[in-house]
Amino acid sequence: MRLSRRLVAEALGTAMLLAVVVGSGIMAERLAGGNVAIALLANTIATGAGLVALILMFGTISGAHFNPVVTLSEAWQRNVPAAEVLPYIAVQLAGAFAGVAAAHGMFGEALFFASEHVRSGPAQWWSEFIATFGLIGVIIGCSRSRPAVTPFAVAAYITAAYWFTSSTSFANPAVTLARAASNTFAGIRPADAPSFILAQLAGMVAATALFCWLYPAPPADATVGGTVAPGDFADSLEKH
Repeated sequence: MRLSRRLVAEALGTAMLLAVVVGSGIMAERLAGGNVAIALLANTIATGAGLVALILMFGTISGAHFNPVVTLSEAWQRNVPAAEVLPYIAVQLAGAFAGVAAAHGMFGEALFFASEHVRSGPAQWWSEFIATFGLIGVIIGCSRSRPAVTPFAVAAYITAAYWFTSSTSFANPAVTLARAASNTFAGIRPADAPSFILAQLAGMVAATALFCWLYPAPPADATVGGTVAPGDFADSLEKH
């Protein structure tokens, strides 16, 4: 698959993901009548549903990373060439901000405005470590054992992590930076974003090291008992 197509898929997929996250957050907050639990539930359902659809849509083109830590983990596993890491991350960031702007436009908000939503403290940083650790673990574990279910497993994990983490599971540096430009239900104060991103990177490193050990990569092109050769979502989905 040509790099240009993969980059467009990553940019578009990340933009659509942010449109889902931020747009559903705005809608949820407006309709919930001040009930934060109901608003979070609505935001969660929309995000999980949107995520599985987007991974299925773009997985066979770009691998459907939509997330710099996923790209870095895949590069560590040699599933993504080192020369493609920066282009992937660049389009993910651009797509994330485009998605925020698209969501704001749908609800009559300014295209960008700094969030005032405070998300800080050790509990939230630890939550982001756990959220990212689990996300990378799900991706590696499922893609190396049952690749066909990976999109559903990823969406299910993020849906759960909205509720079992105090940070509501950003687990994505591009998402974190873009949501800092949205003073809505899904926003994060810009000053709080760097700590979230550091925790996410730490979670990625720990998970990649551990889960690559738990799920050793089989020989290239080998398929034994449902386990496929290492590769990103594109490789996995194309074999099923």
